Amino acid sequence: MHHRLLLSAAAALSAALLPAPVPLAAQTAAAPSRAANPYTPPKTPWGDPDLQGQWPANANIPMQRPLTLAEKGSLSPEELARREEQFRKQADADNEEFVSKGTATINPPGYWVEHTKPNAQTSLVVDPPDGRIPALTPDGQKRLKELRGGLGPGEHFPAVVNSWEDFDIYSRCISRGMLSSMLPTLYNFGNQIVQGPGYVAIRNEMIHETRLIALDGRPHVGPGVRAYMGDSRGHWEGNRLVVETTNFNGKIGIGGSGPTTDELRIVERFTRTAADELSYDVTISDPGTWTKPWSIHMPYKLDPNYVVYEYACHEGNYMMLNALKGARELEKAGLDTKVDRDNHERPLSGSGQK
Repeated sequence: MHHRLLLSAAAALSAALLPAPVPLAAQTAAAPSRAANPYTPPKTPWGDPDLQGQWPANANIPMQRPLTLAEKGSLSPEELARREEQFRKQADADNEEFVSKGTATINPPGYWVEHTKPNAQTSLVVDPPDGRIPALTPDGQKRLKELRGGLGPGEHFPAVVNSWEDFDIYSRCISRGMLSSMLPTLYNFGNQIVQGPGYVAIRNEMIHETRLIALDGRPHVGPGVRAYMGDSRGHWEGNRLVVETTNFNGKIGIGGSGPTTDELRIVERFTRTAADELSYDVTISDPGTWTKPWSIHMPYKLDPNYVVYEYACHEGNYMMLNALKGARELEKAGLDTKVDRDNHERPLSGSGQK
């Protein structure tokens, strides 16, 4: 497993006149309640609340809540034990299939997948109260269908391998985009916050992102400048850091959606609730993709021993090269290069890190 190269991409920051965020009605049930005795974080030498440290994401909280749990925000100890057992059994089953059948896939075997400490939160989504991502708009459904029409059964592997452009931006080691860069994936969940006078930098281990967020009230860049990670601007509301990100390029997806639109707006709230706890609360709004805004809550835990290593995503990653070469060889032999969707098998073979 290779680690990724962290590239620095400067993005300015505005704060003074951010639009009012969407209320997070269900958030208080998911986040620890400290209203009676709120935590006061230490200050930096220049007087800002100190959020600095290594805050790896919690990998044991699903994005959406299972339908069977309705509006239940947390699991009982017995339910949590059952969920952990299901995770373990699924990992064992994945490993067995990989070892016994030698199934070639773009995704790694189950034993690559990292796990964190159990958490009783039933879903990252806390608003709507049912813990489910709102329905896609008709246009959002269309974009997702077009995306899935070009993918095989795996999350990233294309149904037809004619060009590197048939692979998604994650498989091409370009970016996971915002908001996915802040959330857990298969492994390497590191997030580091570094502060300086007038700036906050957020480093994401997967795939090598750094946001440099200015706190001086400057406006967002013009509409002609767009990026996978958008353009972030921030300000302090007491001890809480509020960051608004706009100017997305319409090439990223969030929570299983197809590509979002240039109307996407993400508002993050970082609140240190204890010496070793950080509440990360996010509202996602894109009227061209979802029927209404939605919010997530991630409880980050400080890990001073965590190290964000270089993630050289392309180093030793022969998956794309071998897939393209394999497809050309199959074509020479007069064989179909499309994925067998019924049997969920791929006629292509290749070895790679991803």
